[in-house]
Amino acid sequence: MFTKVLIANRGEIACRVIKTARRMGIRTVAVYSDADANARHVRLAEEAVLLGPAAARESYLVAEKIVEACRRTGAQAVHPGYGFLSENADFAEALAANGIAFIGPPASAIRAMGSKSEAKKLMGNAGVPLTPGYHGDDQTPALLHREADAIGYPVLIKAAAGGGGKGMRLVERTEDFPDALASCKREAASSFGNEHVLIEKYVTKPRHIEIQVFADTRGNCVYLFERDCSVQRRHQKVLEEAPAPGMTPERRRQMGEAAVAAARAVGYVGAGTVEFIANQDGSFYFMEMNTRLQVEHPVTEMITGQDLVEWQLRVAAGQPLPLAQEQLQVRGHALEARIYAEDAGKGFLPSTGKLIRLRAPAESLNVRVDSGVEEGDEITPFYDPMIAKLIVWDEHRDAALARMRKALADYQVAGVTTNIDFLSRLVACPAFAGADLDTGLIERQKTFLFPATQAVPYDALLVATVGELLWEQHKAGLAAKSSGDPWSPWHARDGWRMNLSAARIIGFRDGESLVEAQVRYQRDQWQITINGRTALARGRKLEGDRIAVEFDDRRLIASVVVPQGDFLRGTVDDKRSVFLQGSTYSLLRDDPLHLVEAGGAHGGGLTAPMPGKVVALLAQPGQKVEKGAPLLILEAMKMEHTITAPAAGTIKTFCYAAGEQVGDGAALVEFEGDG
Repeated sequence: MFTKVLIANRGEIACRVIKTARRMGIRTVAVYSDADANARHVRLAEEAVLLGPAAARESYLVAEKIVEACRRTGAQAVHPGYGFLSENADFAEALAANGIAFIGPPASAIRAMGSKSEAKKLMGNAGVPLTPGYHGDDQTPALLHREADAIGYPVLIKAAAGGGGKGMRLVERTEDFPDALASCKREAASSFGNEHVLIEKYVTKPRHIEIQVFADTRGNCVYLFERDCSVQRRHQKVLEEAPAPGMTPERRRQMGEAAVAAARAVGYVGAGTVEFIANQDGSFYFMEMNTRLQVEHPVTEMITGQDLVEWQLRVAAGQPLPLAQEQLQVRGHALEARIYAEDAGKGFLPSTGKLIRLRAPAESLNVRVDSGVEEGDEITPFYDPMIAKLIVWDEHRDAALARMRKALADYQVAGVTTNIDFLSRLVACPAFAGADLDTGLIERQKTFLFPATQAVPYDALLVATVGELLWEQHKAGLAAKSSGDPWSPWHARDGWRMNLSAARIIGFRDGESLVEAQVRYQRDQWQITINGRTALARGRKLEGDRIAVEFDDRRLIASVVVPQGDFLRGTVDDKRSVFLQGSTYSLLRDDPLHLVEAGGAHGGGLTAPMPGKVVALLAQPGQKVEKGAPLLILEAMKMEHTITAPAAGTIKTFCYAAGEQVGDGAALVEFEGDG
């Protein structure tokens, strides 16, 4: 067995590998970019090597730097995680040439499965069912368009070297094909350095079911059952589970044996995933094979009781598979939710910022959290905005769903927008709870999953107000301790007056709305009026930022998170996060003395939602456009975002050219609306 392994990755997967390596007595080496100098995976590893600047193409994607890091540290093997160089055959060969083991499949298998079109041919020859489509080498746009017309719409354009939902476009009409093809090729070239695409018939109401396979160097190959990954947005998985609901033993065996046949066809070694598109009638078609460990591998670990990273390490060291097929069994049901820094209500737009609050549910035999960040870390625009993977297990699916709902309610994140509330609605959605699954579930359940924005409820506003009053008392106490006379009554913030009781207004911004709480100080409580409703309230600070609020014969326990600025100098952030009964409410403390510039000359969605790169201008200066017309494409966090016209009008000028980097909030287009 290896004594030292380098992990050529970052984030939660790097931390995940370190955990198993440490349990096995293997020392680990982390690699990092300038942006990750203080990252959790760097803090966990015994050694760490700087690769270069923040951009992945100058750090994590530079194979030569990783090989050199192995030489410098004496690492005997490299675990590639997923993404980055994990499916790069040249990288695997470079390691082998330097006597370093690659904890993954042979380069020949990576190449065979790296091209979706070549993989289809191999699978057809191996007898694995295939989806009708075009997988040829001729990439002439006109020919691709004709092939799509011949296949019949809807069709899916897919990057041949793609993965992770990138370089993929669904086309439902022939007239939409040219623009979709151009966009797909552009994203494929940017993400994978290869714009080759294939076209497949899009299966209506498909399920996405994948089989975990494992092979060793001694000819053994097994399948560790299936995962259902049907719940997706933008072709990227949101929530996975194992086993797949409704899977019969016979169908499981058929899909498992097909996956093993696929692995044997390319001389596979190590962990791999064979992905299938499954019809509702039980038929299934080969989609692709991921020649690496998958993001969702923990659900397989939970139902089999196996550590797949340990299996990877043992197989890479030349050992046989730990178990034979007949020794593997499914027990219970597991679900995995991906906790992302993103705004589900705004098209899952990624969010960046410092994690001023990060509290995960308590881990146990039933709850597991795989995370690459800790409280105080920052979600940057350079990499995927995943915060963690939340995995739950129980004896059956309904019990696992209940555990997931509770775990999501216990998750607290402040500082960035997250998808936690969306995930909570998803697992409560009747269609998902009833296992009515397909890749279009999120779209067809849009009304349930994306309800109209609601005002922050009274209870949360009352908690926020009491939290503000308690926070002021806390600040006053700290200020008193740091003064020359800590017992001076002038430090008190109890509202004492000689005759009449003190009264004041505390304001909060709920989106664009101003909410004012009228507070009158009484002897040991406050009289608080919000939106015409009055309550006598008491509050008490508990541990951390948890508070107890009593009113109307009720008692609420909540957390009110205030960013820890230098409050003695008046520089406390105005953001407030209220965590109450499983929901998160974001407010801004309204300071009437703080002037905020309203609007902006380039409103209407014509500013950059985050740092990124302009990849294409879709119109010309001076051109008149209708509302919603696409103006430019911004690439940020590995995804393309189309900036559209906020109204009918004229483009005066573009502020940036294609290929230029832009900052968060930068004006992108000077636009003049009609009228």
